[in-house]
Amino acid sequence: MPLGEGGLKVRDARWGLALVLLGYLVAGGFYAAFTPPWQAPDEPAHYNYIRHLAEGEGLPVLLPGDYPHQYLEAIKARRFPPDMPIAPLRYEFHQPPLYYLLAVPVYWGAGGALLPLRLLSVALGALLLLAVWGLVGAAFPGRPALRLAVVAFVAFLPMHVALAASVNNDILAELWLALGGWGLLRVLRGRPTPRHLVGTGVVLGLGLLTKTTAYILLPLALGAVALRQAWAVEGDPPEPWEARAVEGLRQMAALLGPALLLGAAWWGRNLWVYGGLDFLGLQRHGAIVVGQPRTAEWLATLGAGELARRFLATTFRSFWGQFGWMGILLDARLYAALGVCSLAVGLGCAAWAWRVRQASLRQPEARVAAWLGLWFLLTALTYLWYNAEFVQHQGRYLFPALVPLGLAFACGWQELTRPPAARAAAAGLALAAGGLAAWSATHGALDKWAVALSLGGAAGLAFLSGLPPWGRQAAFWLLFGALWALDLVCLFFFVVPALAP
Repeated sequence: MPLGEGGLKVRDARWGLALVLLGYLVAGGFYAAFTPPWQAPDEPAHYNYIRHLAEGEGLPVLLPGDYPHQYLEAIKARRFPPDMPIAPLRYEFHQPPLYYLLAVPVYWGAGGALLPLRLLSVALGALLLLAVWGLVGAAFPGRPALRLAVVAFVAFLPMHVALAASVNNDILAELWLALGGWGLLRVLRGRPTPRHLVGTGVVLGLGLLTKTTAYILLPLALGAVALRQAWAVEGDPPEPWEARAVEGLRQMAALLGPALLLGAAWWGRNLWVYGGLDFLGLQRHGAIVVGQPRTAEWLATLGAGELARRFLATTFRSFWGQFGWMGILLDARLYAALGVCSLAVGLGCAAWAWRVRQASLRQPEARVAAWLGLWFLLTALTYLWYNAEFVQHQGRYLFPALVPLGLAFACGWQELTRPPAARAAAAGLALAAGGLAAWSATHGALDKWAVALSLGGAAGLAFLSGLPPWGRQAAFWLLFGALWALDLVCLFFFVVPALAP
């Protein structure tokens, strides 16, 4: 079964998209309504930025004292009681202003109430899903099953739903990333018009005015132009390299010109306010967050091996779901099940790569795949760079790359609906179970659930390989339904009970 196929008609995929949107809005609405106030990472500081603008105080300036570390730890420990105001938490005042400016009318209309501001983020998340639908359709046209699967992954990832139901600028930044990526795909696949290039450049600039995580749009734009002009594929007209170089420079100017003009307004203001070369305000931020754990300190205390283990374990858990201020963990058996699922999907990706290894690199989709790989690589490097200074082992910092991650997840899981791949992955999980048992025999710490779930996953994949085609396709979509159910399990069986008074 080729990537993205699955017998799903375009009309059925559109009905599926409507169903996914409805499921997302239900889950997001529940998280927004039932998560206690301020029990999302940095939500009070983001809220204070909005309030600062809404009360007519102009663009905020990050100052010493805006990150009261001891007060923050105390208010979190006491679960934000009424006698401890959130007003001193202002450490997000260095952020670009676009999200907060968009939230000001909601703040005015709701009288500063928290829930409507959270629902604004949920609405932005719905727009993000539509943008992902368009982006995947542009990347892999004619593959409606793939489009729907990627949208469902982005919509139902539990930690992403929780983030989308809180007050923060992440979801708007992801929206610009998806819209900008959608626009850049036209550069990769054909000859974009000047109007399209300028419009995409404006979207890139809006990302620069929203959050620094969206800054990867700039190298992604350069990568799209470079791949288009330097890597000829089937269907490209023959052109001398000089003409391609001139066309590439023209496209770069049309894309980056509007983006840099929009960003320059914010950067110039920061240079005026913070001085030196601190055009992002990050130097000021690094100077005032006294008390935040530093990687160098952990490295000296724990050693490289233990630090790496904690980094990988916490990144994995918090990518799927580690709620509140990273203090609400799921049951270890759920993490083990998610680990088995991730391993199976990874084996599916490997099986797909092996099957198509001889496909021509001159196919247009090869260029798209290379660009999506660049997208993930830039996000991962940004995450590693941040953790080089501060201890921020939070998988949510990989969410700017949810499109390539969602494509990998959908591709791997769909490959497992092919009997040969399912049988190979079943053997891989069985070997993993044996490896875990052997390791525990020498270390004396058998994780019975991990072994049992690995064997159960192997048996499930073996059973899947024997189903008729309609049964395998039903199993494919059932996984995304289970992911939506996990959203509700995380909220009502873990988040709400853990934060109940």
